[in-house]
Amino acid sequence: MSNLEEKQIKREEIFHGVALHVVKDDVLLPNGNTSVREISLHNGASAVIPILPDGRVIMERQYRYAHRRVMLEIPAGKLDSADEPPLEAAMRELREETGATAEKLTFLGKIASAPALLDEIIYLYMAEDISFGDRELDDDEFLDLEFIPLDTLYGMVMNGEIEDAKTQIAILKAWQIKNIG
Repeated sequence: MSNLEEKQIKREEIFHGVALHVVKDDVLLPNGNTSVREISLHNGASAVIPILPDGRVIMERQYRYAHRRVMLEIPAGKLDSADEPPLEAAMRELREETGATAEKLTFLGKIASAPALLDEIIYLYMAEDISFGDRELDDDEFLDLEFIPLDTLYGMVMNGEIEDAKTQIAILKAWQIKNIG
């Protein structure tokens, strides 16, 4: 197998904002040439597909400014720090955004959301045995909850009605666990 690794030669910080931290790296390529890689650094995130005993999933409709429209997604949020355990972030986001707490959380895997541009890893969980309390939305967070059967969501993914990648993957994995085992 060939060596495909690119080695960082130099890093320049381009922008460090509230949500984005962009750097430009000069890299040494496997063939000895050099190139430039611009990437956004991110602490990572956790996302949860909460499934109720009747098979409905707690979903969120949230306006996504970058796409200029409301999108249907599972509850999710960034890790508060790079060393925050992803499971703790998942439980926090579920409670804050939906008011739900889960007795059972199953790890579904992790995804690299946009590996050419972003170092973010999203940790996926399935939540079950759910009880409800109060929501604790952030001051700048506005979302509506919907309760949609998992089978309906599976059909929506397959028909191209759900665009969000983390949501698609979590739905497909949860559907397979619930329907195939």
